[in-house]
Amino acid sequence: MADEEPRWLDVPTPDVHLKALSWGPEGAPIALCLHGFPDTAHGWRKVAPTLVDAGWRVVAPFMRGYAPSSTSADGSYHVGALMDDALRVLDAAGPTGRDVLVGHDWGAIAGAGLAAMPDSPFDKAVIMSVPPAGSFRPLGRVPDAGKLATMLPRQLLRSWYIMYFQLPLLPERSAEWVVPRLWRQWSPSYDATADVALVLDAIGTPENWRAALGYYRATIRGSAPPPRYADLHEHWLAPLRLPTLYLHGSADGCASADYSRWVEPALPPGSRAEIVDGAGHFMQLDRSDDVARRILDFVGP
Repeated sequence: MADEEPRWLDVPTPDVHLKALSWGPEGAPIALCLHGFPDTAHGWRKVAPTLVDAGWRVVAPFMRGYAPSSTSADGSYHVGALMDDALRVLDAAGPTGRDVLVGHDWGAIAGAGLAAMPDSPFDKAVIMSVPPAGSFRPLGRVPDAGKLATMLPRQLLRSWYIMYFQLPLLPERSAEWVVPRLWRQWSPSYDATADVALVLDAIGTPENWRAALGYYRATIRGSAPPPRYADLHEHWLAPLRLPTLYLHGSADGCASADYSRWVEPALPPGSRAEIVDGAGHFMQLDRSDDVARRILDFVGP
């Protein structure tokens, strides 16, 4: 099945119209794969065949604001909204009771929220490249806080784009140079030419680019989500409940793999954290075989 072309799944909701790629047979347990920034659902294309060959159906939505999914009618790009989208895609695909969640970057942030839900519909979670926020809360009880503090200045330099996105006007005109720069910084050994083109197709227009910036603006500014997302939004900072595999690349230029030392002790029973040697931030692409093997080893066939 390695050469199977994905099918399209349409998921209309009251706020957004989502489009998802689907590999594998309907009725099989679902691996719901959530991408991040600046990426698209196509970023799962190298991992999907291995999971499909092992019996999974891979469903990968284009996150809200990433064409061909629509932008938000509510103007909401809060984590609770991303969680709601994921649940609606799972419902549309046909949940089996044996489904798992795989999230990368913003998909990892939403995935951590879904893995923290007391009634999550997923069996297990795989969180990639962005540590669950609950690993560092409450700050007053984080182990080895002094070591964590020494890492913050370098992280602030790496996260320059987050503060840049808070500026008025200027960020709205920067997609053409920000996207390729971040790919070069974050996965330096990977030829991202094709993926950068896919990303610019998805968020290169002014409307879609503003939506992508909206994820960072909603989170940094702490704005309240619309009421329809408020209950879900409460979970994204909470400790995880699902057995979780945390993966981080040793060559990730976005965030240091050293954060795993705080993630692993905070994970629930049946979980583990692993460093993927040589992988950058976009590990599902630059070390796809290794990542697919680790996912399968955790979730099973």
